Amino acid sequence: MARRAKIDDDIESRTNGRRDFTARLNGQWWLRAALALLFLGAAATIWTTNAWLTERFSENTRVRSELRLALYTGNLMSELQRNSVVPLLLARDPALIGALNGNDFSTTSARLMTAQKEIGAATIRLLDATGRVVGSTDRYQISANMSAAPYFVEALRSRDTVFSVSEQASGAYEFSYSRAVVAEGRTLGVIVVGADLTRLERSWAGISDAVAVTDSEGNIILSTEPRWRGLTLPQALAVRSAPSAIQRAFQVTADWTSQPADAYLQGRAVMQSDARVPFRGWRMISFTAYSSVRERVNAILALQIMGFAILLAGTFWVLSRRARMQSVAYMRESADLRALNARLTREIAERERVQKELRVAEQTMQQSSKLAALGEMSAGVSHELNQPLAAMKTYLAGARLLLQRGRPEEALSSFQRIDDLIDRMGAITRQLKSYARKGGEAVEPVDLRAAVSSALTMMEPQLRTRPIRIIRNVPRQRVMVMADRIRLEQVLINLLRNAVDAVHGRPNAQIEITVEAGSHAYVSVKDNGPGVSDLEKLFEPFFTTKKPGEGTGLGLAISSSIVADFGGRLTAHNETADAENGGGAVFQVELPLHAPTETRPALAAE
Repeated sequence: MARRAKIDDDIESRTNGRRDFTARLNGQWWLRAALALLFLGAAATIWTTNAWLTERFSENTRVRSELRLALYTGNLMSELQRNSVVPLLLARDPALIGALNGNDFSTTSARLMTAQKEIGAATIRLLDATGRVVGSTDRYQISANMSAAPYFVEALRSRDTVFSVSEQASGAYEFSYSRAVVAEGRTLGVIVVGADLTRLERSWAGISDAVAVTDSEGNIILSTEPRWRGLTLPQALAVRSAPSAIQRAFQVTADWTSQPADAYLQGRAVMQSDARVPFRGWRMISFTAYSSVRERVNAILALQIMGFAILLAGTFWVLSRRARMQSVAYMRESADLRALNARLTREIAERERVQKELRVAEQTMQQSSKLAALGEMSAGVSHELNQPLAAMKTYLAGARLLLQRGRPEEALSSFQRIDDLIDRMGAITRQLKSYARKGGEAVEPVDLRAAVSSALTMMEPQLRTRPIRIIRNVPRQRVMVMADRIRLEQVLINLLRNAVDAVHGRPNAQIEITVEAGSHAYVSVKDNGPGVSDLEKLFEPFFTTKKPGEGTGLGLAISSSIVADFGGRLTAHNETADAENGGGAVFQVELPLHAPTETRPALAAE
């Protein structure tokens, strides 16, 4: 009833709060404040968007300009490097050398034209030792005297391929590689290959950027603006009548400043990017316009303004519609609240009933869990005590025979073993709870070899009745591990008993026990039985491969829990069948060493 009253109070408080909020919405001050906030938000958003987009698009434009500049630089270097090797090849051409030696130049020009088509050079000229053009792809240059040309003079001086830049009458620059033609130690002439860099200028002029290349002295030698050639960069920017390429670069100067005379001079209207050309100290400069930046920013700002206008119109429409719907909502609200109260009442009653049934089910599950645990413990006790009881029966029979034959001393030894088995049975019944409770028992240093010997002693009566060959490989030195000896022997006995059951009825039955020491201590029990069919479920409780009535499926589960308590692990795998051992299952116990050794001790086979 208290919970129901609380729910009723919550419903009432929410109803009153909603009515108060609706009354506040009707006030004129709320509408004015909302409209003012809307206008302020719109203005702040537009201003922030303008600043951010301008910076963002300007940076994008700068990055694209730098990328284009890097591409142009690569194209320029590719063109220069492609023509740099041609003079060396032509200077070694036997036909050209023979023509210079014999003064027979009838086929020289044709040969040079063929070479020009193959390599794509601008011009190729052959000069004799006096500087006279004796062969050329441009027939108008034949017989011209070029003895004072830089490419002729420098080629004769260096005897290597040289690059030269010479200004022509038209104002353009000629770029050429030249090399002396030498045969038998004599200079016969000079081969001159012109690089077609004007082709790159034409490709640069096809975009909105203005591009210029300066030499090591700062003079412009390549440019999309012809009037810039031969000038320095400040002189070029001072040119007032800009033709098509520079006009495109300065197109939006008036939009950015009221002083167009200094805008582009101070770099305010255009972006200036430069890059170093890895050739003779050249540099490449580009000027990029801001026109695309302003256009894209204005387009987005127009969309924002339109969005705010639509939002404002929608706000007025919602307010007018809300006023009409409030009266209808008030009438429906009371009916909805009554229906909600009734529904909550039914849900509370249903939950109380379910909680009662849940408590009954929990009590039933607890009782079932207790019964299941009791059954599991009973099966475990029966499973673990079966072997000691069988050994005691054997020792009692032997003691009876010894007493009948008058050998009491030997009979006392059998009774002592029976006493030891009784103590062991008591220890086993105390340790079987380790499967339900992880750890909690004290451990001490235990010699693994002694634990194996004790487990074999426990299994001795059962092994005597079966033709099973036992192979024991143990090291000569002690292998000390941290464990509880009774529980460790319990694990080894479980593994030996499973191995004995696995080789039952097989010819040449064999069980091999190996103790090894390295970074950890290892005990493996290997048999030549049929192996394990389902390794994934092997260590699950109540899983067994034996026939009904022969096993409970708790031995390996308890053994795995015991080994885990010692900080180790129990694993199993099937051995690959071969001609010697025929396969079988291998169970391995891995335990941490009490005193780890660096080297693996030698094994002594028994």
